[in-house]
Amino acid sequence: MSLAATVSTEAGSAAGFTLEPSTHSPRLLELRFDARLVEAFLQAVAHWPVQALEYKSMLRFRVARILDELCNNELQPLLVDTLVDRNTGALIITPEGLDQVEQAEEMVKFTTAVAHLFGRSNFDAMSGQYYARFVVKNEDNSDSYLRQAHRVMELHNDGTYVEQDTDYVLMLKIDEQNMEGGNSLLLHLDDWEDLDRFSGDELGSREMRWAAPPSKNTAKDVFHPVFDLDRSGRPIMSYIDQFVQPKDDIEGNWLTDLSESLEGSRSILSVPVPTGSFLLINNHFWLHGRDKFTANPGLRRELMRQRGYFTRAKTLRNPNQ
Repeated sequence: MSLAATVSTEAGSAAGFTLEPSTHSPRLLELRFDARLVEAFLQAVAHWPVQALEYKSMLRFRVARILDELCNNELQPLLVDTLVDRNTGALIITPEGLDQVEQAEEMVKFTTAVAHLFGRSNFDAMSGQYYARFVVKNEDNSDSYLRQAHRVMELHNDGTYVEQDTDYVLMLKIDEQNMEGGNSLLLHLDDWEDLDRFSGDELGSREMRWAAPPSKNTAKDVFHPVFDLDRSGRPIMSYIDQFVQPKDDIEGNWLTDLSESLEGSRSILSVPVPTGSFLLINNHFWLHGRDKFTANPGLRRELMRQRGYFTRAKTLRNPNQ
């Protein structure tokens, strides 16, 4: 059992937060911050607007330290241990009292503090910042499934088409109006029934080309296999069906079989995320997606994303690969 999963709620409560397994899976932990701690944090960082965090990356680590000190320095080791633990590696985090769209900038500050306790968020080319905010509406004509409300966004890993390491993904729900459906979909690699079949196949370790559409603002192709190994020799994954470019029918049909297997897994978790809450997952052994919404002319969801690399946690990748 992971260290994070065994943290007592009494100890966490004394530090301003509680931690317990979610009702969806013991792998997905629920971390909840007391409203008084959240308010104390926001007051302590109120003199820094979000623009200051955008312009001065060092301040992202200062707001992280402030949050950890308010948590009796217990939050940082909990996050590090949870995220690198293959048995868990995922959190749904709720800062109480931070759940209105008018508090969006405060939400960005809080998520920035959490992310920079264990890592650093990468530059997001789509937004030109270290985070991206985007809206899903009832109608959309974009060039990827990210904003398309009426279809499932299939399971995938982030960062497949960039050169930076993408160890974690953080996804915050800022606002939601006239919504039905649209749950987050999660799948842990070790719960996928066909992991051995596909990771053990020769095509699983073959280098493939990955390219993104214009909206991602990155024109350079990257090359890597779908599977790699962690330090213990267990499979990790970097995959998204929209951006992999198979060179021939063999690769194309193998990738289609892989995608169908993922989408048909009986172990997919369907997780509702309340406004103001956010998912934080290890991007190497968790895949994520989104279920479709029910059509509504007034449908609106605003999300914020951060993704980046671990600084406090040891790398998961096998150094011999």
